[in-house]
Amino acid sequence: MFESVLDCIKKFDTIIIHRHSRPDGDALGSQIGLKHIILENFPEKKVYTVGDDSKFFTFMADSTMDNIADSVYNGALAILLDSAAHYLISDERYSLAEKTARIDHHIYCETFTDIEVVDSSYESCCGLITAFAVECGLKINKTAATALYTGMLTDSGRFRYDSTTARTFRLASALMEAEIDTNELFRNLYADDFENKKLKAKFTLKIQFTPKNVAYIYTTREEIEELGADTFSISRGMVGTMADIKGVDIWVNFTETDDGVLCELRSSRYNINPIAVKYGGGGHQKASGASVPDRETAMAMLRDLDELQGEQ
Repeated sequence: MFESVLDCIKKFDTIIIHRHSRPDGDALGSQIGLKHIILENFPEKKVYTVGDDSKFFTFMADSTMDNIADSVYNGALAILLDSAAHYLISDERYSLAEKTARIDHHIYCETFTDIEVVDSSYESCCGLITAFAVECGLKINKTAATALYTGMLTDSGRFRYDSTTARTFRLASALMEAEIDTNELFRNLYADDFENKKLKAKFTLKIQFTPKNVAYIYTTREEIEELGADTFSISRGMVGTMADIKGVDIWVNFTETDDGVLCELRSSRYNINPIAVKYGGGGHQKASGASVPDRETAMAMLRDLDELQGEQ
């Protein structure tokens, strides 16, 4: 499955790695992990990571993105990670590269690179990158292993979601051979300061329910400004406050921005991906996202989720 990607990496002297915007642990982990796998095994190559920054994952080694000129793309290979659609990619200059490749684990939406490795059976893109290294006999150093393990943790819900398989644990075990400091990693990932605990308490009190018991939170731009929080902390950070409520199988977090409403859809039982796709988004069967233009559209999505809940 990975031969064509490996051949391209061997061929090109300059490799630029992209991933989706507003990066989560899996996007950054796969990006950093692949960079250091390439450098470990092909030290003569120039490898860059590009895209918008993430405030939450600054603890990850080498998480600062490279600032490169357009000319660097001349004769280069661009590898796109953890993205189901072209418009999700952070830094659209990938199209300037001589060759493009994609490695992704989301449900297939479109083809937009020269080489496509898409397998939605993996719990994370980091899992795919790990499989690439293992199957191709590539060395994984500690920096790469820690980054990849971080993404596997976050996208599998600490190996809890049902996308986790025996293969997930085999690949995680391969990463652990690099002697990852899991205590330090978990402290960085899951230790909360008191202010964030209070913020989660406020959002727990904001939870509402549809007639068929879909849980949802809607946060306006004015509320975000009053809270002094960033969009990522609200949109991705607060959707989990609705998880594990008895009788709730579908939940969604709506967050207003200057460009529209971010929608984070989750389910413990049902495939909510088609609804995300209907509204221009995508992702996985039980964890998807979309961005809609206004509150009215967000409420239409909520009615669709309520209807899905009622059909089951």
